[in-house]
Amino acid sequence: MLRVKNRNRAIFFHFKHKIKGSLREKLAGTLLLCAIVPLAVLGYIFIVIVGIFFNTARARQGVRALDHFVNASLFNGYAWESVSSHAWRERNHKKWARIVIKITDFFQKDHCKRANKREQPVVDFILSKNLDKQTIGN
Repeated sequence: MLRVKNRNRAIFFHFKHKIKGSLREKLAGTLLLCAIVPLAVLGYIFIVIVGIFFNTARARQGVRALDHFVNASLFNGYAWESVSSHAWRERNHKKWARIVIKITDFFQKDHCKRANKREQPVVDFILSKNLDKQTIGN
């Protein structure tokens, strides 16, 4: 009986700790979003203005960051990879990837293939070092 109680306490403690960590991560994420989303909207407007009237190299960096954001949030990809590179990786498995490849090929032949060739070493490095793992709430 004592053994069962100790096991139940250990399970409860583990479960309580896991919930606490999960809530901490969700709270931190919510607070970050409250700060980042308004800044992202301002950044988007800034990219448009700078890209049209001023330094296109600076605007290109912002577009690249938005590309990575879209890949991570809408296409469930890595935050350090573009939609194009992700599409090339998934070309044999996902219909959306084949559509992206067709669209980009219209503007630049083998764009997605080249993007993947450039970005895949970064993806492999980050995964090999477990840099994609959760850091908040552990």
